[in-house]
Amino acid sequence: MGPSKPTKSPRRPPSDWDRLFELGVMAVGLSTLVLVWALVAKMALDALPSMERFGPGFLTGVVWDPTKEVFGALPFIFGTLLTSGIAFIIGVPLSIGIAIYLSELAPPWVRGPLSFVVELLAAVPSVIYGLWAMYALRPVIANDIEPFFKSVLGWTPLFQGNAVGLDKFTAGIILAIMIIPTIASVSKEAMRAVPDTQREAALSLGATSYETTRIAVLSYARSGIFGACILGLGRALGETMAVTMTIGNANRISWSLLDPGQTMASLIANNWGEAQGIQLSALIEVGLVLFFVALLVNLFARLMVGRVLKAVPSTGVGL
Repeated sequence: MGPSKPTKSPRRPPSDWDRLFELGVMAVGLSTLVLVWALVAKMALDALPSMERFGPGFLTGVVWDPTKEVFGALPFIFGTLLTSGIAFIIGVPLSIGIAIYLSELAPPWVRGPLSFVVELLAAVPSVIYGLWAMYALRPVIANDIEPFFKSVLGWTPLFQGNAVGLDKFTAGIILAIMIIPTIASVSKEAMRAVPDTQREAALSLGATSYETTRIAVLSYARSGIFGACILGLGRALGETMAVTMTIGNANRISWSLLDPGQTMASLIANNWGEAQGIQLSALIEVGLVLFFVALLVNLFARLMVGRVLKAVPSTGVGL
């Protein structure tokens, strides 16, 4: 006779406290959805006069004239996407580089203090970044960085115009600096969560330190890194004060990064205090558009990360 199989102890039926706890946490979770959609419903109700007056043309209109009560949001949608794209292109590689160093290469006496500084930078208010950009970063950009890019890439539409330091280029750079701590911190934690067996498997197969990081660490932590990038992009899309102080606040569409522009968030910040009537409704509609732009970006990102996770195996090390 073989050894007898252990009998499973019967599961205790849930008590009243268990049911109460389950209902409580479910209510807390559902309250988030209720709060978000209540906010959207309120904004849609307040933006209704603007939506009825301008219709879909609000999204394609290029004129924002309070005196004539003509409002179009396209320049601000364009400015939001362009500056966020600049921040994403600059910030993501730097952030992942910082995360790799802190997670895989930094000695313990460097990792602790540097991680603390990076996380501290994520908590700095945006207005402080804006002040620093105005008085410290802007002169360097206007006198050195933008003239260099203009001399090298001035033949392209991206670097035509005068280098004054209050433009989409400066706004994109300050946004990149602001999202680096968020992306780097979350990416570092995702890499630190990779089991050591992944690294040991790669090293046992003869992988170098670079190959181990690329194959074992980055591949395993890619979903967390992608989520960190989306968090950073979300902050860049909705950032207000730092962008308002550095972008120049001009209501026009231009592909040149040296021209001033405006984002949806900076438009609301600049005009909210004096807005009334149909202009106030139009500003609320801009806020509603910003919400849905951020939502669409996140949905697209979730779709892309789902495709990546299906395309690449999540376990095992291949060389």
